[in-house]
Amino acid sequence: MPLLPPAPDTTRSRAGEIVTAALALRGAPYRNGGTTPDGFDCSGFTQYVFARNGLELPRDVHDQFLRGAPVDEASLVAGDLVFFTTTGPGPTHVGIAIDAEQFVHAPSSTGVVRVERLSSSYWSKRYLGARRLEESMARP
Repeated sequence: MPLLPPAPDTTRSRAGEIVTAALALRGAPYRNGGTTPDGFDCSGFTQYVFARNGLELPRDVHDQFLRGAPVDEASLVAGDLVFFTTTGPGPTHVGIAIDAEQFVHAPSSTGVVRVERLSSSYWSKRYLGARRLEESMARP
């Protein structure tokens, strides 16, 4: 499957809204299986943020990894989903790119939704790939 080029301006507009919604949830607690601001796990967080912006995502990290089109790491833009291998093979953790350097996610290790750098020693070793949702996935 070919990698996508940088997103067009119309997609960037929605992406900005996605990132704004995600950043507004910083500090929300981590809760295994959580899908609301009372407590999120990683895929519950991404599903919640994207749903608030008219895009449906499946509940599971692996299923989210199968959505959208692959994005080269050098072409990451705000709103792309970024995936990591943390607790086993394949995609086991997901976050939302803020830009090419940072992402926001719900990690169990810190207990709250937070921003981290993709280049950190922990995350860079575990980076698996990114996906960009297409406008055609918007709810009718």
